[in-house]
Amino acid sequence: MQEILRFMKIPGNSLYFLWHITALLYCFFISLPDTLGQDERPGGSSLIYINTSFPNASPLYWEDLGKDTFLLNLVYEHERNSPNRANGHWFFRVEAQPNAKLCLILNNFDNFWNGRRSFPISPRTPTYLSEDGLHWEAVPAELTADNQLRFSLSFKDHPIYVASVEPYRISQLEKLLQDIAGHPLVRIDTIGATVEGRPLEIVTLGEPSAPRSVFIRARAHGFEAGGNWVVEGLIRAFLRPEAAPFLEKYRLYILPMANKDAVARGRTRFNSAGVDLNRGWGAPADPAVAPENAALETWLAQRIRAGKQPDLAIDLHNDRGGKLHLSHPGEDHPDYLPEMKRLEEMLRKHTWFTEGTQGGSGFHNPGTFGEGLLLRYGIHALVYELNKERIAKFDRPPYGADWELLGQQLLTVFYHYFE
Repeated sequence: MQEILRFMKIPGNSLYFLWHITALLYCFFISLPDTLGQDERPGGSSLIYINTSFPNASPLYWEDLGKDTFLLNLVYEHERNSPNRANGHWFFRVEAQPNAKLCLILNNFDNFWNGRRSFPISPRTPTYLSEDGLHWEAVPAELTADNQLRFSLSFKDHPIYVASVEPYRISQLEKLLQDIAGHPLVRIDTIGATVEGRPLEIVTLGEPSAPRSVFIRARAHGFEAGGNWVVEGLIRAFLRPEAAPFLEKYRLYILPMANKDAVARGRTRFNSAGVDLNRGWGAPADPAVAPENAALETWLAQRIRAGKQPDLAIDLHNDRGGKLHLSHPGEDHPDYLPEMKRLEEMLRKHTWFTEGTQGGSGFHNPGTFGEGLLLRYGIHALVYELNKERIAKFDRPPYGADWELLGQQLLTVFYHYFE
């Protein structure tokens, strides 16, 4: 009961709050001891199956705890030559008897990062539910004392998809690329392949004569779907007739899905050789284990030789903070921090961004995309972490449509940034 009282302090809209209390009470009461010592329902559990056989589904195994309560153990992934391990992505489909009510407990969130424990969940972590895998609703989950997430599912006559964020799958990227292929302002180049051989595309948008350019990378970590939604909104908005003024000022280069293997296999962070694609940027990538980064480095070198070096680079991620991450370890680029401050001002003015900045003068985050591109190529680069739990300005969990809107708004941000 103390857990219920504690969660009553969470802010949010009333429907979100009421759903949360209902779920807590249901899981609380079905966990009470069974005076008969067994399940009274004919045939036992109402669960039929938990399906993880589709693309982007997360590896897991489950245990029946009785009384229609199930412990779902997510499978950790491990970094190469490191004790680091990660979990944070869940995506699966639950099949149950009509009118069933299940209590699910997600387990294995005790990550390790650089010798320290780290936790990808909090009391504000939602989970997303859908009956068709297309239309999603964010619902609360209870953070337990032993670092698990607990929530309930109420079934009608359809399975329920469950996810950590609103998913964006490879098939959605393929549809986007198919939709824009052949447009006079679009060029799609395959610059390499992932560890498992999936193609890596760079999408170039705009006029070759545009004086400035922006490079954007998304989905370096498998679970971080927010960047793909931003890219979807950005690309589609840039190709509309009303975007004509932007064409005179800048061009876009976009690597829309840098870690396709992790997306396909439902992993959280590392590529298929155990490499973190947001690390190692202090030196050339090893193409044997990080072909994704090696391909991007080759493309960047070609741009620089052609005199087409990007003026700004943004690496889109998801975390629980939502901030811009700046790494500026030296004094060789005195204009970097003032320019990043201007970018933050433009974001605050023209988008729903309010979360602020982490890092700054003297801050050193070795090997990250932002620091590596600044020190090795002289490109003003940063990591933008989209908050996966809550949009501060809206005070609610984020949806794909919110991130698409941000992508559309970035067009105006870049326009004024280059003035």
